[in-house]
Amino acid sequence: MKTFNENLIAPCGMNCALCSGHLRDKDKCPGCKYSPTLKYCQCCVMRNCTDRKGQYCFDCAKFPCQRLKHLDKRYRSKYKMSEIDNLELIRDRGMEQFLEIEREKWLSDKGILCVHNGKYYPQ
Repeated sequence: MKTFNENLIAPCGMNCALCSGHLRDKDKCPGCKYSPTLKYCQCCVMRNCTDRKGQYCFDCAKFPCQRLKHLDKRYRSKYKMSEIDNLELIRDRGMEQFLEIEREKWLSDKGILCVHNGKYYPQ
């Protein structure tokens, strides 16, 4: 069963549970906090940032940095979601409340809605 949990929230605020790389059946990525199988994720500057002092980008004095702003702009326009909004919600209201909001937004009786391709995947 695919679920939303803290281990699937990337340092940049991406919910890996919504990612096409995590949702697919073949060569499934375990998420950014694990040893990702996708080369793109292994080389991710946000994931490997050394300026961040904690688990998430909001733990950085530069939050939100230019890289995060650029990523956020792309995700806002292309996928209608915001990593910066996600991070601010986690920081201000806590992980559990963020995950509950994510479940309400992305889960339905059809399954989990993938942020990247708009398809539903079984839970």
